[in-house]
Amino acid sequence: MNFKSSSPWQAAVEPADLIKLGRLGGPWGVKGWTKIVPYSQDADVLMDTKQWFLKPPPRPFSAKFDAFDGTALVNVLQCKPHGDGLVALFEGADDRELMVQAKGASIWVSRQHFAPLPEGEYYWVDLLGLHVRNRQGLDLGVVTDLMSTGPHSVLVLEDATTGESVERLIPFVPVYIDEVQLEQGVILVDWQPDY
Repeated sequence: MNFKSSSPWQAAVEPADLIKLGRLGGPWGVKGWTKIVPYSQDADVLMDTKQWFLKPPPRPFSAKFDAFDGTALVNVLQCKPHGDGLVALFEGADDRELMVQAKGASIWVSRQHFAPLPEGEYYWVDLLGLHVRNRQGLDLGVVTDLMSTGPHSVLVLEDATTGESVERLIPFVPVYIDEVQLEQGVILVDWQPDY
């Protein structure tokens, strides 16, 4: 593994429960801070977790990336909101050039660091891959993404049962969502395929 001796990156063995939560957006200021682009508006996990796993960006974005190879572990000294994202300072990072080199690295956090949620609330990552069925038992597709539209989130489904890939959007609000059964991998909804 290639690590510069003066860098904050530490060689790491990946836990099996890593969840991708964002990416490094490049330097912020001159003292080693970096911009963070979270993949969700709810960035509490990133702000609360003191160790992140970083991975190089995928090709073709990795062509100019030379901060490290493989997976790196970094200790987060501070992470705070700034504008529409976050900024963070890593232990051992006191140089703007380090953050230039690390721009684009993806941020991963172990699932064990996610705080428990009250009943009826879910992390987006837990909904991805669930099958969505309506009250009549019709399979409407699989959750591939969630969109935040301001007042509420929207499930993005991919339905390939017809032989054609059809995208469905279902608001994630109680009037349409009957029940989320995480253990069974199913979301039950009051929704028709022609909506």
